Amino acid sequence: MSLDWSALGQVAAVSIGVTVAVVVVFALGVLGLARFEDAREQNGTAAVAVTQAGLCFLACAAVVAYGIYLIVPQFH
Repeated sequence: MSLDWSALGQVAAVSIGVTVAVVVVFALGVLGLARFEDAREQNGTAAVAVTQAGLCFLACAAVVAYGIYLIVPQFH
């Protein structure tokens, strides 16, 4: 039995890259919620902060849904 080490390395690199990207996008969503809370306390407009948080959380949910789609064979 032999292993294709380059393919294993590619899978590991993509997995680590996607994981870091999802964590960064989620953190930006939390930052948007924090800015929303600050703007709401100061009676300011918080439309940009809510939009940022919503888009970031939607992107995270899309990545999770795509991962579930790839894992569950009934969806193919």
